[in-house]
Amino acid sequence: MKIGLITLLLFCGTATFAQSFKYPILNPQGKTIKSLIPAQWKVIDSVYGDLNNDKVEDLALIYEFYAAVKENRAYGDNTIELITEIQRPRILAIYFKSGRSYKLVTQNNNFILRSEEGGSMGDPLRPLAITDNVLNLAFEGGANWRWKLNYSFKYQDKDWQLTKASNYSYHSGSGDMNSKRYDFVNKKRTITIGKISNKDSGNEVIEQNLTLKTLRTFSSFKKPWTWELGPDEYL
Repeated sequence: MKIGLITLLLFCGTATFAQSFKYPILNPQGKTIKSLIPAQWKVIDSVYGDLNNDKVEDLALIYEFYAAVKENRAYGDNTIELITEIQRPRILAIYFKSGRSYKLVTQNNNFILRSEEGGSMGDPLRPLAITDNVLNLAFEGGANWRWKLNYSFKYQDKDWQLTKASNYSYHSGSGDMNSKRYDFVNKKRTITIGKISNKDSGNEVIEQNLTLKTLRTFSSFKKPWTWELGPDEYL
């Protein structure tokens, strides 16, 4: 199934950045977004909201490099980088507000999908959101079979823990759909199978228990499509 997953996510390349590429070490703090942006990078998305439950609005940014480079990217395996792609790298940066400054808490160079990783639908990145102290990351792509991925990370025990997620896919022609919603805190999986045109009562809904020892974090969950929860089940 890993080969099938890779085939589903065929991407095209662009011109390559000629020099050796290294991710920057982000500025540890700044008072404005402009003061935080590293040279040769731009902000492509931003969101304010309280992430550490201190009643102060924090900041999450997604940076994109100005040129396409060669990157080794993982698909279907959380540890092995299976594919070399040519595209613009992206960084997820999370800052906590402290006084008048934003202080860097997390720099993640892997999790955010690149602009070429959405298949024929184009850039898969959807807007960042912060709700109830939770950072929500969303992606959408595909071709005839289309997919929507959502991940909710909460800062607790000094780490970003994946508390909820969903993997929704549907066929644009037939209307067949398959939805999987995960509640990792309560260790529950809800599967819905049917048609996108059906009302909820017309689709089959299956509730299952999840067996998890610990919650995944940015350290143990490299990027979308690399967590194999079961046969033919990737998140």
